[in-house]
Amino acid sequence: MYAIKTLNNISDKGMKLFTSEYDLSGEGKADGILLRSYSMHGMELDDSVKVIARAGAGVNNIPTEEYAEKGIVVCNTPGANANAVKELVLLGLLMSSRNVVDAVDWVRSIKDNPDAEKVVEKEKGRFTGQELTGKKIGIIGLGAIGALVANMCTSLKMDVYGYDPFISVSAAWGLSYKVKRVENVDMILNNCDYVSLHVPLIEQTKNIITADRLKNAKKGLILLNFARGGLVPEAAIKEALELGSVSTYVTDFPNNNLLNMKNVICIPHLGASTEESEENCAIMAVNATMEFLENGNIVNSVNYPECCMGPADKRDRISICNRNIPNMVGQISGILAEKGMNIAEMKNQSKGNYAYTLIDTDNDVDEDTLDRLKSIEGVIRVRLIKARNKVS
Repeated sequence: MYAIKTLNNISDKGMKLFTSEYDLSGEGKADGILLRSYSMHGMELDDSVKVIARAGAGVNNIPTEEYAEKGIVVCNTPGANANAVKELVLLGLLMSSRNVVDAVDWVRSIKDNPDAEKVVEKEKGRFTGQELTGKKIGIIGLGAIGALVANMCTSLKMDVYGYDPFISVSAAWGLSYKVKRVENVDMILNNCDYVSLHVPLIEQTKNIITADRLKNAKKGLILLNFARGGLVPEAAIKEALELGSVSTYVTDFPNNNLLNMKNVICIPHLGASTEESEENCAIMAVNATMEFLENGNIVNSVNYPECCMGPADKRDRISICNRNIPNMVGQISGILAEKGMNIAEMKNQSKGNYAYTLIDTDNDVDEDTLDRLKSIEGVIRVRLIKARNKVS
């Protein structure tokens, strides 16, 4: 029996996927944790926790490096909310281009005027906007969401430019041939009428849109941020708005400073707030949790490498989280050889400072073998997954 704890409400569409092998009462020591936006920084965890699944893409609310050091695999759900965010970006483009927010606020202000229709016809010219067709848009980050946004913008007959030095093969395959590749962020900002941000908030991207970059941006730029607030420093956007290099800033991450700035359209973090998105995220998070606990397979992890060997149903499987250092696989296989154990299948993958190894054996795995594997310098966690339908 595996115990699951939830730190936020998780859609029933996902939770119902858990089988009778799972205790969802939230009592006792958890094997897996599911959450959305709950902050886990400073949270004390039981040693029993093996996997954490975030029903969403961003994991800045989870200390992923700290948990990697404890052998806890952290997964997210990339792409599950991509369509929801893409549609909100479209709304942001239209609102900022057609002065919709100011226009709606103004028309509400004349609701008690008996000549409202005449006033509207007289004053509507104050809110003249621009069309998207033919305009240049730069997409910074071409992952699951950025690629959808780029393709959408080509359908709107916009001239689309993309920047992503780390684009994945799968994302590249799904990208329209009409998207033009750009070498750096500055080329995007300096030449585009619109720029939409779709990169994760990590050390390399924090405050990526600097004041100096915005000073050299194409005058009147409309900047959209549906990725993370920390990508754009508030002081930089304030200065750019005052200088006119940025005409409008659309953000899904409001705060007191931004709410008091003119020409900033604040949306209350609605990027993934659709029923479909929440269901998709929950389903992916639950499936990743079950896959790891039952089979040791890692899917969509942010702190350990992807590593899959199918179901653990015929042979006992050893799961090892370790630091990415030389001769680790040799030491592991050496201990198994000394114990007279035959390796039926083995897979080792690395990611940054950490690595992960799965081993299927033709032999029973005893406690002494597990203890010897745990004693290898650099090994963080060792787990035995018993075969469900063992080969005799």
